[in-house]
Amino acid sequence: MSLITLFDPWKSSLCTCPKKYSLSPYTGCSHNCLYCYASSYIINFKAPREKKDYKERLSRDLKKIPPGSTLAMSNSSDPYLHLEKDKKLTRFTLKTLLEVDLKIMIVTKSNLILRDLDLLKKLKKVVVCVTITTLDETLAKTLEPNAPSVALRLKTIKELSKYLPVACRFDPLIYPLNTRGIKDVIKKLKDSGARQIITSTYKTKPDNFKRMIKAFPEHKKVWQEFYLTHGEKKGRYTYLPYHLRHTILEEVKTHSQSLGISCSTCREDIPEFQTTVCDGSALFNC
Repeated sequence: MSLITLFDPWKSSLCTCPKKYSLSPYTGCSHNCLYCYASSYIINFKAPREKKDYKERLSRDLKKIPPGSTLAMSNSSDPYLHLEKDKKLTRFTLKTLLEVDLKIMIVTKSNLILRDLDLLKKLKKVVVCVTITTLDETLAKTLEPNAPSVALRLKTIKELSKYLPVACRFDPLIYPLNTRGIKDVIKKLKDSGARQIITSTYKTKPDNFKRMIKAFPEHKKVWQEFYLTHGEKKGRYTYLPYHLRHTILEEVKTHSQSLGISCSTCREDIPEFQTTVCDGSALFNC
């Protein structure tokens, strides 16, 4: 297959996701999130474009996927980035997916997904994951300058959850920017209709680390200490020291359990913090 690929092409031992396929109608992303990991391995990432011959390739590749498989959209670029308003490749994809026997997972920061609620309600099995990093609009605007506001994302969760299962990616957790008031965030997400919290801590790569330091110079010293001096090197990323990661993620689990919502971590190598399947796919059964 040339368009649809197996998720986790690097076969990371830290990935605990069940087997699934990955599909992105676009290359690159327009949200310009400072912490983005994909910008380090996708050329011209900040210049999003539609994939060549997408519709024809999609039709061919879908015939090769075993029935009942899980297909995730999208893992490196948002399926509802700004281009989608005019190109409508994601909407075309959803229409096409109505004709196949697949479980569909959508990961987005955009309220544009509400445009396609008519199609989402027709899919046999679908789970949507909406990403929120903070309730602070000012901080969110700095971290994710071109993404929809926090208020719009919360509204999106609330509207979608009336009709289908919604998880929330509360990540990345960036110490100390958004690691205070974790309980308040989780409560807000649950009250908005999210059924699962998926979380992870910020991992550095050279390009995103430069962007973060430029935007938050007051944290340069502490980040250099925690990542460059005492950080854990795992694959292509540098993690926070184990004790700090453990403390932050334990708080997410504790507050999630106290509020009656399931939670999981993403590539953190701390299995005791998983209370359900890590990527939200358990919600297919809801």
